[in-house]
Amino acid sequence: MSAIAALRVPLEADLGGFVGLLQRLQVPHRVSEEAGEQVLWVPSEALAAEVRELFARLPQGDPRVSALTAPPSAGHLLASLRASWMTTLVLLLTLLVAGVTQLGDNLASIRWLNFVDFQRQGDYLLFVPLADSLAAGQWWRLLTPMLMHFGLLHLAMNGLWYWELGRRIEARQGAGGLLALTLLFALLSNAAQYLFGGPSLFGGLSGVLYGLLGYCWIFQRLAPTPAYRLPPGVLVMMLVWLLLCASGLMTALGLGAIANAAHVGGLLAGCLAGLLGGALARRDG
Repeated sequence: MSAIAALRVPLEADLGGFVGLLQRLQVPHRVSEEAGEQVLWVPSEALAAEVRELFARLPQGDPRVSALTAPPSAGHLLASLRASWMTTLVLLLTLLVAGVTQLGDNLASIRWLNFVDFQRQGDYLLFVPLADSLAAGQWWRLLTPMLMHFGLLHLAMNGLWYWELGRRIEARQGAGGLLALTLLFALLSNAAQYLFGGPSLFGGLSGVLYGLLGYCWIFQRLAPTPAYRLPPGVLVMMLVWLLLCASGLMTALGLGAIANAAHVGGLLAGCLAGLLGGALARRDG
């Protein structure tokens, strides 16, 4: 396939910042000089259209997007934390809750954060009807399971994926957009787990993560944006993991009960939200 000229700019124009952004985003390109102009070449017309849109918005590069892919260093980490403060805040809340609940060992604190209240009688847990908790004004239960984690590995994996996906959405949609999507996916994934799995102890950011994944996936297909360009294989890996969990294999291997309905519910909610958001972005673009 022949190269496509995505941009033609005067020789005196400084393309350094924009070319650096393309490098960090791993967009294949090259720059040449022809007839007194700088020409930026890419492999396809579809990619050229994305590059032109990006250059129209960010001719000098975008520090928020750059922070997503910059090489690790103390300075870059501080820049990422500042640019992704809502992502950081959510992760700090999960760490705080992990300490309070002792990663699932402190049932006295877990009962106040679980989707439904419960009483312990010997080796059994007796769950209170959700309607009774809501009638008592305990509406926070619809959201707070996303902050609970059962084990260090559970917390670490979910935290890493929320950092990866959350800051992408925060860079593109802003802190308010990320918060709204996080709360929406928490509500819907928690409700799905309760409806299909019944009253139980469940928690974690997994349902939210599948929502964010579905959102980035569908949004990117409708309205391509560098912030939502996920590393190759991420989508396939997450979907394979979803299928393995749903098959019961992970439970059989001793990894504990998996909130499969929360995962599926979050993914479907994220795809629908991405469909709406991508369609609106495409129309406005």
